This record gives sequence, C-alpha cells and structure tokens, in this order.
Amino acid sequence: METAFKPDESFRAPFHYGNSPAAIRRFPFPFDQDTFMYSVNVEPHLPGPGGSCYEFPIDIDEHYVAECREREIALATTTHRYLALPHMMAAQWDVLELITSHLSRDYPEHFELQRDGNRWRWINRPLGRDDTFTFGDPATLPQEPLEYITRQTQGDWCVLDQRNGNLWLDAGMVTTQADWSLNFDLGMNFREWHGPVPLAPELGVFDRALKLLMNLQLGNPVRRLNWTMTINPRFDTSPEQYPVWGPDRAGVTLDNVGDLAHLRVELQALWRLPRSNAIVFSIRGFLMSLREMVTIPKWGRRMHRVLRDLHPALVAYKGLGRYRDTALAWLADYDDGTATPPGTQPE
Repeated sequence: METAFKPDESFRAPFHYGNSPAAIRRFPFPFDQDTFMYSVNVEPHLPGPGGSCYEFPIDIDEHYVAECREREIALATTTHRYLALPHMMAAQWDVLELITSHLSRDYPEHFELQRDGNRWRWINRPLGRDDTFTFGDPATLPQEPLEYITRQTQGDWCVLDQRNGNLWLDAGMVTTQADWSLNFDLGMNFREWHGPVPLAPELGVFDRALKLLMNLQLGNPVRRLNWTMTINPRFDTSPEQYPVWGPDRAGVTLDNVGDLAHLRVELQALWRLPRSNAIVFSIRGFLMSLREMVTIPKWGRRMHRVLRDLHPALVAYKGLGRYRDTALAWLADYDDGTATPPGTQPE
C-alpha cells in the first residue's frame, strides 16, 4: 500500500504532529516486559511482518516528507550537524549506494535508481528530486555523497571507521539526536562515544557490543532499540539547542502530560560497508505521545510499570526527573494491575 505522507507536520513550535492509528500500531515499542535494564539486545536486521517498521531495512512512513523538511531547517539554522573526516569518502559512497538501492527496491512507487556504469540517475518523487551524477565523483553532486543522500532520509546516520581494534565515529548526519553532539563526539572511539551512559560499562554491555560489531559481516546487518522521553514532538534535542528545548520540561502538568510527554524510540541498524569496510549506524527516531500510547492498553500498563521501577541512574541520565512523577500519576489511570503478555506487539 502506498504511503500517505503528512507534509504539513512541524517538529518545532508551534508543534503540529500526530500518529495515525496505523502508525501507532507499527510503532517500535521497546519494552518486552514490565521492567527495563540495559542489555546488548542486538538481533539480525531481518525483514519483519508486512506493514511493520521492520518490513524493509530502511523504513519510510507517513512522517517522511515532514522529517526531511525538519532536517533542512536544522542544517540551515545550526552548524556542525553534518561532519565527515577526509578519509571517509569511500564510506560516503558506500552509504549512498546502500540507501538508494534499498529505497528504490522497497518503495518503487516513490524512488527510482538508474545505473549506467558510473552514471547514475536518482529520482525521489516525494521530495521532487531528479538528479544525475557520476558515482565516485563528488563534484557531480550538490553536497558530499553522505550529506546528499541523508538529507533524503529519516533518522540520523553515523559512519564508523574500523581500525586499531576499535570503531571510530568519523562521519555523520545528526540532526535528530537525543542530547548528544556530533561536533563533540566526532573522532571518538566506541567506548569514548558511549562513556556518559550509566551502568552499562559495569554490566559489560559495551565490551560485548564492540566485540559483536567488530565482527559484523557484509550482508548481515543487525539492529537494536534504544529509548528515552521527550517533551513535545521535538526531534532536535541536541546539547547545542538546550536553551530551546530544556525549558519544555518545566511546563509539564497533570493536565497536559498525556499530550506533551512523548516516548522517543530509536530503531538502530548497523551495516558493514563493502568498499571501505566501515560500518554505517542508522538511528531512526519515532515519537509517540502518552495519549497515543494508551490506545494500546498493553503498552499503557507496561509504560507505567517501566517508569515506576526504572533505576534512579537511568531516570537521571534520560532527563526524566522533572516530570516522571507527573507521567506516572497520569499513566496510573491506565494500569489496572492485570498481567501484560510478554513481547512488544499490541494485544
């Protein structure tokens, strides 16, 4: 079924955003039980059920056009949201090929890729683009290859160079991040980049994750889910923009928390790239308000219990302290105490 886009949405004040009933049901709800603690939670990035956000390797949904416009706004109004070190050019072309190949194969009604040797034509119908370029020659594109193609995708894209027994964040397009900075983290290795995360180092999570990723094989991508919460349907919660989004949390009340508080889930996928041997790490964000969430009773009950029992260090790390009690009080009306079946899918 062809996706019906919602181009008039806005992820900045005055906000205008919502999920259709179908988008709610395909939301990647991250909790398969009533408690949460960090784990590697990596699985093969295999095709999922038809219509789900896992159906295709790169998901396009009803928010595609609006999210691409949001990226353009972030790039036009802030700096250092796209960065790439010089040695990453081969990896940039790898990512362009990955994205254009998947989108044209899986969404032929929206995207078309024509190849004649190194002469490529890329057609993006939702964004009104029709570009011809020479693969491998950045001078034939309006931007560097990674910037060009990630301006046409949802979610952030980080490219990790593998060398010296580690992974290094050496390129990325990052405009929808949950309180971290590409400008600060560029050039860091895997452990340095994830250093602020509490509890995970003590649990050995990152050692296991790094070992797994260093052995990632071409043609066998993997995925995981990460989550936090955001006030308002705002994607750009970078540290540099904190004066804009930080005060949002002070305005949460019992009357408005159901509409203001959003579960923010990242569907993170990692692919080994063929020419560069780098790894591209896509961080696709999904937003759903608590009011939308409780339309799935299982999710409403489970969210109440996860927030109620969340480790204090994670409450602080995820910035929930100022409004968690308010959210819990609101969610309590949707938790009748009955058991929730295992798994993340709706009833």
